[in-house]
Amino acid sequence: MAASVTVKLVGSKSDSSSFRKQGQAWFPTTDLPSDVTVVVDSMSFHLHKFPLLSRCGLMESLVKMKSDVDDVIHLDGLPGGSSTFELVVKFCYGVKLEITPVNVVRLRSASVWLRMTEEYGGDGNLISLTDGFISNVVLRSWRDCLLALKSFDDGDDDGEVGFVEKCVEVLGRRISGEDRHLHQRLRCGSVLWNGIVTGARSVGSDWWYEDVSSLSFPIYKRLISVLENRALPPDIIAGSLVFYAKRYLPGLNRRHSIAKTNGDTDKLDPSSPTSVPAVLSDEEEQMTLIEEIETMLPMPKGVVLVPTSFLAGMLRTVMILGANRRRESSVCMSNLERRVGLQLDHAGLEDLLLPNLSHSVETLYNVDSVHRIVNHFLITDNNDDDDITTTLSSSSLTPITSVGKLIDGYLAEIASDVNLKPSNFQSLAAIVPEYARPLDDGLYRAIDIYFKSHPCMKEPEKEALCKLLDCQKLSTEACTHAAQNDRLPVRMVVQVLFFEQLQLRSSIAGCFLVSSENLLVDHRRSSMVTPPPPPLSETVLPRSCEVDGGRWSENVKVDMDNMSIRVAELERECWSMKQEIEKMGKLKRRWRSVQKKFGFKIKSHQMCTETNTNVFVRKNK
Repeated sequence: MAASVTVKLVGSKSDSSSFRKQGQAWFPTTDLPSDVTVVVDSMSFHLHKFPLLSRCGLMESLVKMKSDVDDVIHLDGLPGGSSTFELVVKFCYGVKLEITPVNVVRLRSASVWLRMTEEYGGDGNLISLTDGFISNVVLRSWRDCLLALKSFDDGDDDGEVGFVEKCVEVLGRRISGEDRHLHQRLRCGSVLWNGIVTGARSVGSDWWYEDVSSLSFPIYKRLISVLENRALPPDIIAGSLVFYAKRYLPGLNRRHSIAKTNGDTDKLDPSSPTSVPAVLSDEEEQMTLIEEIETMLPMPKGVVLVPTSFLAGMLRTVMILGANRRRESSVCMSNLERRVGLQLDHAGLEDLLLPNLSHSVETLYNVDSVHRIVNHFLITDNNDDDDITTTLSSSSLTPITSVGKLIDGYLAEIASDVNLKPSNFQSLAAIVPEYARPLDDGLYRAIDIYFKSHPCMKEPEKEALCKLLDCQKLSTEACTHAAQNDRLPVRMVVQVLFFEQLQLRSSIAGCFLVSSENLLVDHRRSSMVTPPPPPLSETVLPRSCEVDGGRWSENVKVDMDNMSIRVAELERECWSMKQEIEKMGKLKRRWRSVQKKFGFKIKSHQMCTETNTNVFVRKNK
C-alpha cells in the first residue's frame, strides 16, 4: 500500500464556506464587500485589505501607493502563479491549509516574494512555518525530499535558505552510504508455503536510480555533481546516467525492471503521476539532454562502464535528430564516436548499423562514421601496444581479432547496398590490420557478396579488392569455393589454384617424410632387439641339426630370400622419394616463371589449413 504524504495543517475555517469561484474570479463568502482586487495570471481575487496587510509586507507597500480604493493590484511574476496565491490567501484568512512536501517549495517562494516575515504576523507567519516544515519533515525523509525537489520549478526563487542545495545534500548522503543501513538493509521475512522467499533481500547499489530519475535535469545534474564530490564509484554514477537517459529519450526508452523492496515506506508512490516514466517530445530538448549526458559520463582508461549498445544508441539518436545542423551536436557526435571506438571490441554488429541521413551520400548506412570509430580503436590499441615491451600473447590479440571479425561481418552486411562505392568498401576493409584476421574467410565472403550485388564492376576494381585477400589464410572450404567462383578475377582464381596445389604437394611430401622416418625407426629397433647371425664357419650345430642338415640348409635359404625381397622394397621406396623430391624441385623452378608472369609472391609464413575456425557459407556462391 502506498505511503501517506506528510501534512501540516494550519488554520481552522472551512474551505468551502469561505470562498467561491466564478469563472476567472474568486470572492469571499462574507457579507463585507471586497475593498481590493488582486490579479495574478488573469485570475482576479476580490479580497479585503486587512487580512492581507496583516501578513504581507509587499501588499502593504502596494496598497499605500494606491490613492483609489478601487484600483487593481497586479502581482506579475509571483512564484507559483495564481494557484499558489490562492493558498496564500487561504492562509491569510485563516482557512484550513495543508502544507505538504509537494507545495511547501512554492509556498515558501511566494511567501518570500510577498515579504511574509515575522514582522507581519509574528512567529506564525508563512515563511517561518514553511522553513520549519522543510527542516523538520522534508529534510529528514528520502521520499519527502524527492517530492519537494520535483515540485520545484527551475524558475522559482530558491530563497535565502538554499533549499535545493540542502535537499541535494540529503540525497547525496543517503546515496553515498553515510546512512549505511540503506546499503546493507535486509528485509525480515519467511518462506511461504509455495517456496517464495518474502524477505532477506539486500538493497543493491542501484536502488536509487528510478527515484532520482523523476527529478528535473538541472536538479539531477546538481545531485550527480554532489555524488562525484563524495567519491561515489564511477560505475554507479554511469549506471544512473544511463537509466536517466533511457527514461527521457524515446530511442533509448527500454524499460528495465528494478527490484523493489516490498513495504518500503520511504520510497516513491508508484501510482503517483510524478513517478510515471515520460519521454521528451521536443527534439531540441532531446538533443540538449544527450549533449549533457555525454559530458557527464565518466570515461576511465581501460574500463568499460557504459554498455556499447547504449553509446551507439545515443549516437544513432544524434544522427536522426540532425546533428550536423549544430556545431555543438557535431562535437557531441564526434565524442560519442570516440567513446564507441574505445570499446569497439565489446560492440555487436547491430551497434554499427548507423543510419545515413546525409543528402550528399545515398548509402543506407553511415560507413564514414564506422570508419572513424575503427580509427579511434586502432589509435588506442597502438598506444597500448607501445607500453608492452614483451611479445604479444594470444590474450592480448583477442580485442583486435574481435574487431576484425566484427568489421568483416559489417562489410558482409553493407555489401549488398548498390549505392556503396568500391572505394568506400575497400577503405573500410583495408583499415583492419593484417594480424587482426587469423583467417580471411569472413573478408572473402563480404567481397563475394559485394561482387554479386555489383555485377557491373570492372575487372581492375575487382582485382583491387581481391588484393586485400591472402590466399594462404583461406580455409579449405573457402579455397574450394573460390576456385569455382566465376565472379572472381582470373588472376585471383589462378592464385587460389596454385596455393591449393602447393598445399596439397606439401601435405604429400610431409606424408612421405613421416613414412620414411617411421621406417628408419623400425629398422633401428629391429637391429637393437635381434643381433646379427654369426658366420656359418663359427656356428656350432647341435647333433640333431647334423642329422637333419638338409632341412636346416633349406630354412637358411628361405630366410635369405625374404631378406632380399625386403631390400628390394626399400630400394623402390627410396627411388619413389627421390622422384618426388625431383618433382618438387622442378615445380619450384616453374613457380619462379609464374611469379614473373603474374606478379605475386609466396609469403614466408606457414599456410593456414584450419577449417574449424570460420565455417564458410557456400550459399554465397
